[in-house]
Amino acid sequence: MADKPFAPSAERNREPLLAALRPRLAGARRVLEIGSGTGQHAVHFAPALPHLVWQTSERPSQLAGLLAWLDDAACPNTPPPLALDMDDPGWPSMAGGAVHDAVFSANTLHIMPWTTVQAWFTALPQVLAPGGRLLVYGPFIEADRPTVQSNLRFDAQLRAQVPHQGLRHLDQVDALAARVGLRRVERIEMPANNLLLVWA
Repeated sequence: MADKPFAPSAERNREPLLAALRPRLAGARRVLEIGSGTGQHAVHFAPALPHLVWQTSERPSQLAGLLAWLDDAACPNTPPPLALDMDDPGWPSMAGGAVHDAVFSANTLHIMPWTTVQAWFTALPQVLAPGGRLLVYGPFIEADRPTVQSNLRFDAQLRAQVPHQGLRHLDQVDALAARVGLRRVERIEMPANNLLLVWA
């Protein structure tokens, strides 16, 4: 389809992400991707991980583009996307009561308002199965490591465009995770000064 949305960053990071996700999702059967964007990740990961169901989700206003990618790829393990509004405190009910072995999200926390990030974590146990894992990809600010200039520029850019956006401080995200019983177990350095973080 010629009118499918296209995210260059998703095209660039899909292979390194797949390589990092493959061993960490080997035992999973259902994965919920929060904020699937264009769907480029989903249609790349799902065929490479045929043992699992890759459940996409997006805000209602963004579903058309996501559906275009899913329909074009026609992967058997990508069911119809969920319309999830993370600003709605009852968002887990929009997932139909399903629980997932893993929840994955890429490049979303620095776009959402911090209040939305808080609500996202608070409701997470309702969609994550006991013993499940949360995997989040993107740039972060870390208290014990210097932030590279490119990430500082990106952070300033985001805040100039929309004040509620900006790179999140990892210690604050860890604190949100701890409140719902999740502990960070892995920090994987990825290309372009991004991280893949895993909580269990």
